[in-house]
Amino acid sequence: MNESGRVEAFSDGVFAIAITLLILDIKVPKAGDHGGLWTAIGAQWPSYAAYVVSFLVIGIMWVNHHQVFSYVVRVDRPLMFLNLLLLLVVAAVPWPTAMLAEYLREGTASHAAAAVYSLVMVAMALTFQALWWHLTRTGHLFDPRVDATAARATRPRFALGSLGYPLTVALAFVSAPLTLAAHGLLALYYGFNQVPVPLRGDEPTP
Repeated sequence: MNESGRVEAFSDGVFAIAITLLILDIKVPKAGDHGGLWTAIGAQWPSYAAYVVSFLVIGIMWVNHHQVFSYVVRVDRPLMFLNLLLLLVVAAVPWPTAMLAEYLREGTASHAAAAVYSLVMVAMALTFQALWWHLTRTGHLFDPRVDATAARATRPRFALGSLGYPLTVALAFVSAPLTLAAHGLLALYYGFNQVPVPLRGDEPTP
């Protein structure tokens, strides 16, 4: 295990706990007098939607975090604290997820809940970006296979991808369901359009 192994192992534990806590907020529905249990199950659709989106967000963040740390062979104190800051946000995701599920259909309250959810996602994007910027500042924490200069050149593209999250804060005051859908699309974007860690000898992208 290299120097970054303990950091990644600890991070994996936080990701696992946060993603597990999401399902605990979905309560067993109670069958009502009209429609029975099936109607009660269907009425909880906001909880299911919020769960799926937040699961994607945390899961894809974990995948990208793992990809980055697979090329980190040593750590310093700033990296550890930046990683802790990222985990602080990741661990908080179940809270706005539960709140958005609760208020998704509640008019004005839904806008506030969606805005808080979006602000948490903004914080997650910024902390991950800060972690990447620290790693690429000198490149001394990377595996020798990594092309530090090329990695540093990905910073603008990395920052550009983060611009979508602040827009969801504004969207929250228009429609909470659309905001949740936007976060799902952003998660899928980061799942399929990753910023790769450039290695020495890689062919430059045209």
